[in-house]
Formats: sequence, C-alpha cells, structure tokens
Amino acid sequence: MSTSQTPIQETTTTLSGDEVLARAKTFFATRPSLYSAFLDMEGPEFCSFRGQGTEEIVIAVKPAPEGGTRVTGSSYLFDMQIARFFTTLPPGGTA
Repeated sequence: MSTSQTPIQETTTTLSGDEVLARAKTFFATRPSLYSAFLDMEGPEFCSFRGQGTEEIVIAVKPAPEGGTRVTGSSYLFDMQIARFFTTLPPGGTA
C-alpha cells in the first residue's frame, strides 16, 4: 500500500507529549474487550499497541510549531478508536 493510502489521523493538543502517551496507554487498554489493545513497544515520542488479530495502533507525538503537541495516530482497523482517543485530548492549535 502506498503512503498516500495509509490511514493516518492527526490532531494538536495543549498536553505535553508525555501526557498524551500516558493517556493513550490507559485509553487503549481500557476499551471494551473487542476494541482493547495492549502496549507492544514504546519510545520517547511514540507507543504502539496490539489489538484484535494482532492489529497495530501507533500513536506518535512531536512538538507543534504553533505550540502544544502534534499527535499522529495510525491503524488499519482501529481508526474509529483513534478518533475517539483524539476527542479526549484538549484541543490546541490546528492540525
């Protein structure tokens, strides 16, 4: 699949990158069992999760040029859950 077809979502928040990643770990682990996903790998600016059928979710953070944190989420099957996660973040700037 080409990069232009990869399902990527972005938002900007006033939270720090560390706060966003901590919230992601809680959010995806506490979803109803069909949509839960568990931490697979993590680094200073990302965390990845595995869910149903080993589906991967990746959340990445970077400082936003306009202030706050730019948050990127990617998954092939869990796009609705990423969108729901983004609604739990306080907005900040434009994405």
